[in-house]
Amino acid sequence: MNWNSLLQLLQEKATTVGLQILGAIVLYIVGRWLISLVVGAVQRVLTKQRVEPTVLRFAGNTLSVILNITLVVAILGYFGVQTTTFAALIAAAGLAVGTAWAGLLANFAAGAFLLVLRPFKVGDFIYAGGVTGTVQEIGLFVTTFDTPDNVRTFVGNNKIFSDTIQNFTVNPFRRVELTAQISGAADPQLAISRIKDRIAKIANVAPAPAPSVTILTFTPFGPVLAVRPYCHNDNYWQVYFDTNLAIREVLGDSAFPGATYPVTMHQARAAAV
Repeated sequence: MNWNSLLQLLQEKATTVGLQILGAIVLYIVGRWLISLVVGAVQRVLTKQRVEPTVLRFAGNTLSVILNITLVVAILGYFGVQTTTFAALIAAAGLAVGTAWAGLLANFAAGAFLLVLRPFKVGDFIYAGGVTGTVQEIGLFVTTFDTPDNVRTFVGNNKIFSDTIQNFTVNPFRRVELTAQISGAADPQLAISRIKDRIAKIANVAPAPAPSVTILTFTPFGPVLAVRPYCHNDNYWQVYFDTNLAIREVLGDSAFPGATYPVTMHQARAAAV
């Protein structure tokens, strides 16, 4: 056996493989750089077209995933792997992964529908998927929220799309719903009149629709008043707490003997702070 020839052959093979690996590394680095340029350029174009941040981020993430898959295929082709074979492997793997990860695919499809139907957008304060918070991003698979107590929360798109969605931001105002128990010996008309006058003086209470105060129901202790001022969503909690104080001030007057002051919020979910 000619050891010199064998050693020379191994050196040539090692040099060839080394150059291929080096070329693949260069191709990967350049490819990633080009992908970042393309994604950035597309996002800048969409930004100039005043596309909503929701669609902008979703399009950027989707384009990045597609281009990265293309880069991997190109690198494998550089090493001599037949792309047709690789495509068949991707299809087979996709079928297997699709069966195993049906939930992820459902989240992806739901994310697409959320973008098309637009029940909410980035920056909206909503209740969806059991979470109340401000939407930060609608991703490929999950939607990101910041809750009122400043906790970053991620919810699967399919859970959001298949559940009830409440958007607190869309309408220009919303109603604060409170109740107040008064004594059966008190004059309800006088209580209603004074509470209305007092609530109208609270900052950020909307003049139209006007605050509503009326008898909601009766208990063994006396009438229960429904107290309902309107305000912008941003001022919800300020109006809510100030209305509590207003009710306490009015019903604490000597004109309402035996009145009880606890105020109950009937909504299951509150608005943003």
